[in-house]
Amino acid sequence: MLTQAPESVLMVRPSNFGFNPLTAGSNAFQKIDTTASTAEINLQARKEFDYFTNQLIKANIEVLIFEDHKNLILPDSVFPNNWISLHHDGTVVLYSLMAENRRMERRKEILLQLQNKYHFNIKRILDYSSHETDEQFLEGTGSVVYDYAHKIAYANVSPRTDADLFHQLCQELGFEGILFKTLGPSGKDIYHTNVMMCLGSGFAVVCLETVVTASMRSTLSESFERTGHEIVTISTSQMTEFAGNMIEVLNKAGVPVLVMSTTAYQSLNKDQIRRLSQYGDILSIPIPVIEKSGGGSARCMMAGNFLPKL
Repeated sequence: MLTQAPESVLMVRPSNFGFNPLTAGSNAFQKIDTTASTAEINLQARKEFDYFTNQLIKANIEVLIFEDHKNLILPDSVFPNNWISLHHDGTVVLYSLMAENRRMERRKEILLQLQNKYHFNIKRILDYSSHETDEQFLEGTGSVVYDYAHKIAYANVSPRTDADLFHQLCQELGFEGILFKTLGPSGKDIYHTNVMMCLGSGFAVVCLETVVTASMRSTLSESFERTGHEIVTISTSQMTEFAGNMIEVLNKAGVPVLVMSTTAYQSLNKDQIRRLSQYGDILSIPIPVIEKSGGGSARCMMAGNFLPKL
């Protein structure tokens, strides 16, 4: 059976982090910080990133850190999970991104380093970037939440998640696709699936109350129950605190670690923490500037790596 939790994560240290006006229209989680300059926000985000990765390393998690472009303004480069996913069978998927100023985040040299420096076996590349010209977008494991063990993919349709492209991806990967629709507290589409849902090896954290129809809520619940996932529901208010944006990772000893932000952890109640703790050690790390200006959290910062070794 394929593992649900990756044994390593790919991360990109940002060079020019900041509020991205081209993504703000579809991302209700982003907020403009009027109390700090652009340079101060960037510096603080870099400090948060370094502390975050150091905490992962202290938890015995393998972290593959790549440096951002120095001379390009890529405000969201700290979120590589939107442009790449790395699969058990050696497949790498490159995704289409809605914001034009994010598209330079896709870097073939990172793939070369994965092969030549880290000795991972990339057998095929599925590149969906050409769909950007047709305004069809699918933003990695932001748009798609994978159940690798059962070969099911979940996606919440939004301006950043095209239904046709999702079904094409599922067909090429050999996954069953489950598509649904959500609305956030403002009445707008929730921009990414991975802010309202997280799948671990034995649990599903999900904000079911944002799913717009009862039939789709039932479809999701039945699918989780069929695949043996304990459903841990979160509220919309908890979702806005990034409680859905967590990821299960295996450390080098094979121990599962559930990584989330401090914001997310503090929003959980005691029962939710108790239930999640049964599935692994909880590691919560503060990233308030990245969350506020970037509109993404811990899960968005980590691209899970399932590639086999050469």
